[in-house]
Amino acid sequence: MTKRNIVVTALLAGFYLLVQLLAAKRVLLPYDLQILGLICINIMLAVSLNLINGFTGQFSIGHAGFFGIGAYASAYLTVVHDVPFLIALCAGAVFAAVIGIVIGLPALRLQGDYLAIATLGFGEIIRVVILNIPQVGGARGFSGISRATSFGHTYLFMILTVLIIKNFISSYHGRACIAVREDELASETLGINTTFYKVSAFTLGAFFAGLAGGLFSHYMGYINPAANQIGFLKSIDILIMVVLGGLGSITGSIGAAIFLTLIPELLRGLAEYRMIVYPIILILIMLFRPAGLLGGKELSWDALSRFYQRFAGKRQKQRVTGDGSE
Repeated sequence: MTKRNIVVTALLAGFYLLVQLLAAKRVLLPYDLQILGLICINIMLAVSLNLINGFTGQFSIGHAGFFGIGAYASAYLTVVHDVPFLIALCAGAVFAAVIGIVIGLPALRLQGDYLAIATLGFGEIIRVVILNIPQVGGARGFSGISRATSFGHTYLFMILTVLIIKNFISSYHGRACIAVREDELASETLGINTTFYKVSAFTLGAFFAGLAGGLFSHYMGYINPAANQIGFLKSIDILIMVVLGGLGSITGSIGAAIFLTLIPELLRGLAEYRMIVYPIILILIMLFRPAGLLGGKELSWDALSRFYQRFAGKRQKQRVTGDGSE
């Protein structure tokens, strides 16, 4: 535990305690807590997809399929078999990871647009299969799910997701994934098993997407395959978060997930104009920041310190120049 890690831990714990205090004082209503929980779930989805698309260089647009697998599998275990919530949550995530291996082994031999089409097809297959399973509600949706997920659950699992993926990227295996992204042929020449690392990143991303799905289904108490929850549009929403935050930037994905979850809620007062203003904001951001909000860089204490020193130095230079002119 370095001094920096202690400070970060204290800030995270302080934020959680502040939210609980405001909720107890009725300053934050259940609706506000629900939005905060959805932000945590979207952060898990964006960071896990960034591991696949941003750090490993694959182009997957079927992430909502793993999200749906985790959501339905965990809900089925709790509703039909009375499995405890946390066990069902982990089982749904593991099941999504197993499907990730099954899909990843053949699909990740493809590259670029072909891989995107394959993962898109996988996501639609999952949605259609769920639509035809009466045990989970079929086209009517799966209802009667216990709302066992709290803001504390989503917040804790979000922190664990970011921490595990960050440590994975900083490890030998993460550097191998980055090498695959930069030049797959050169990586193979250096002895890196590119198939293994692509499938590993794909599986890890699928695991956390399934975990987010289990949290979501038990947070909302209802899930519908026909709605924008596990289909193609959901995959595009997650992909937009990753691209907007910056490919290869964890803090960028976190910021974009927060921004894109809050913007639709803040624009609810504009009624029908909300769906016009929202894409205009995205277009403007991508015009002026085509590499994303952080452009593959991370927002760290060192970066903030350098920015502050540069800003302070510029202000000091302007002050000295002004005094000289007087």
